Amino acid sequence: MKTQTKSYALCIDNADYEDNLIRGKIYRILPDPKAARQDQVRIVDESDEDNLYHKKHFRFVDSPPSEKKKVAATGGN
Repeated sequence: MKTQTKSYALCIDNADYEDNLIRGKIYRILPDPKAARQDQVRIVDESDEDNLYHKKHFRFVDSPPSEKKKVAATGGN
């Protein structure tokens, strides 16, 4: 199993976790190599606690779209 290298996770499926995950929201990933080896990702969810979720609930991205827009607006500086 390849270790997770992306910094953010876009929630694509919140089934069974409707209170803790919002579909379409981007969450910051907290490093957890042990969890990654078990196909899980650690994030701070809507409960303001860090929890483990299976990676199938997410698509992984380098940075949230809002950050990319800020970089583009400043000319990359």
